[in-house]
Amino acid sequence: MEPTIIYKRRIPGLSRRGLADFIAKACQAARLRGTVTVMITNNREVQALNSRFKGADRPTDVLSFPAPVFVRGFAGDIAISADIASQNARSLGHRCSDEVRILALHGILHLAGYDHEDDRGEMARTEQLLRQKLDLPAGLIERSGDSKPATAARRARAGK
Repeated sequence: MEPTIIYKRRIPGLSRRGLADFIAKACQAARLRGTVTVMITNNREVQALNSRFKGADRPTDVLSFPAPVFVRGFAGDIAISADIASQNARSLGHRCSDEVRILALHGILHLAGYDHEDDRGEMARTEQLLRQKLDLPAGLIERSGDSKPATAARRARAGK
């Protein structure tokens, strides 16, 4: 199914069609069934969503909201902060369009049922494999534990 893309903040070098095509490929690669809605927005809106639905009153890079199991044909929603994506891209030395795709893939894996908090590395391995298959730079989990840019990215997500 065709993903729904909501652009509240434009990303240089990434058209609505280009992002929709990537989302479709990533969903297929992750074996995610059902359609996905992806919203690209700012820190303020992501912080409001994070506070309301996750209980964390701070902006973050990506949020995933899986659809209830009784809803057929819809996998869930993903919200991405263009502000944090831009900061991450600068600090990691790649394009913002690539960072948005990395965040989208991460969100798709969460919608597919992966949880890096307690899966003993399964999500990290899958993300790395799919990142390579989809020709993306280092993924979120992969870079979160080792470099200064990752630390800077975590600080940016925490609003510090």
